Amino acid sequence: MIVAVDGFREEVERNAQTIERILKDNGGFDILRSRSREEEDRLWDVRRAISPSLMKYGTLKINEDVVVPRSRVPELIRQVEEIGRRHNTFVANFGHAGDGNIHVNFLCNRDDPDSIARARMCVKETFALSVSLGGSISGEHGIGYVKAAYLNMAIDAPTLEIMKSIKKVFDPHGILNPGKMFV
Repeated sequence: MIVAVDGFREEVERNAQTIERILKDNGGFDILRSRSREEEDRLWDVRRAISPSLMKYGTLKINEDVVVPRSRVPELIRQVEEIGRRHNTFVANFGHAGDGNIHVNFLCNRDDPDSIARARMCVKETFALSVSLGGSISGEHGIGYVKAAYLNMAIDAPTLEIMKSIKKVFDPHGILNPGKMFV
């Protein structure tokens, strides 16, 4: 877990001490505090290495981001791991627990259509789970080609129609990102 605090020097020190105490009281160990920009960069290097390191568990990584209320993150993680077990698909979760945004990664074999199908089923179930926990199917990466098919899980039909109407006002000839979200 990487925790960042900012503010005035005294505030940072007070918050860092509070966080360290909470971590220790809840089983935390090997607590490292960066004292310089270089030390901070080294800690972030570890975070940046997570995604590429997952490729040893499969030849295709399907990475999705979902968001739930912070209080529901532990439940999301537990249930996503169960989804992976049920579909015999390796799953790794990481992200921004402070705002409930979790990167859910399903690893599969790009040469095995069944493996890919199982991973895609995991994605669909994870999106449904996120919505059922009071969240959404995207935390920070947005809805694009990949998630467009799942948008109706997160947004009801009347709201989708309003969104289409707004797009039509600003793009009456359908020339802005044609076919990207709405036809």
